[in-house]
Amino acid sequence: MIDGVPYAQIPKPLTKVGSLLDANWTHPNRSGRSHLRSLAASNGISTKRVDEVLDVVGLTQVGRKAVGKYSLGMKQRLGIAGALLGRPEILLFDEPVNGLDPEGILWIRTFMQQLAAEGRTVLVSSHLLSEMSQTADHLIVVGRGHLIAEATTKDFIARATRTTVRVRSPQLDAVTRALAEHKIEFEPADGAVLVLNAPIEQVGDLAARAGATLHELSLQSGSLEEAFIRLTGGTVDYAARLDLGPLEPPAPIGSPPPSAAPMDGAGR
Repeated sequence: MIDGVPYAQIPKPLTKVGSLLDANWTHPNRSGRSHLRSLAASNGISTKRVDEVLDVVGLTQVGRKAVGKYSLGMKQRLGIAGALLGRPEILLFDEPVNGLDPEGILWIRTFMQQLAAEGRTVLVSSHLLSEMSQTADHLIVVGRGHLIAEATTKDFIARATRTTVRVRSPQLDAVTRALAEHKIEFEPADGAVLVLNAPIEQVGDLAARAGATLHELSLQSGSLEEAFIRLTGGTVDYAARLDLGPLEPPAPIGSPPPSAAPMDGAGR
């Protein structure tokens, strides 16, 4: 349902919703331009628009090349071009950075943010959480068909992780005394301390009053990946493990390889 209307009943649906769900959903013997022209014709979109979107995604020079000869990243760009054909209000992207090189990843990240800034709704499904932390403003987390969380990216991370202030100083004892006097919690961390319950500005002020020279005063925030794992740990369908058990000792040089299961006469 799109705005209360079943998708199948929307006239010229590409002008309402554009999507990239499977970059390989193209005929390998068709050119990229031909593929887009067929999509455009089905929705009453001009050929001129086909050339425009090819230019937007950087495929103009290979538009007449067979899609079967495209790399995965090129197919991703072609899929994005198809999604943009009708200048839709809503865009759906599934793993849009899959197969893209670093330049392409930066481009699609910036481009999606630009589309959203224009007032469009941009929905992105991805397992690349480090990328989503730089791209998405709002998160919807689903596990086993149930809504686990819906929040801004910033709030989602803050809710499931802790933020600390890392302090490193040659007068660390003076800093920790000042923290203790103000009943501020901290813990040691490899030649530094992590302050647990105070804003970075307060920590800096206390260090200054204590006459301490600071070599580091930095905010340590949790990652989106850390927050996601903590909130969804109980909803994983296929939980793998890291312990592989004891390794088999290497066989002496010259010893025969381990024998396979014996075969009966029919298998010889």
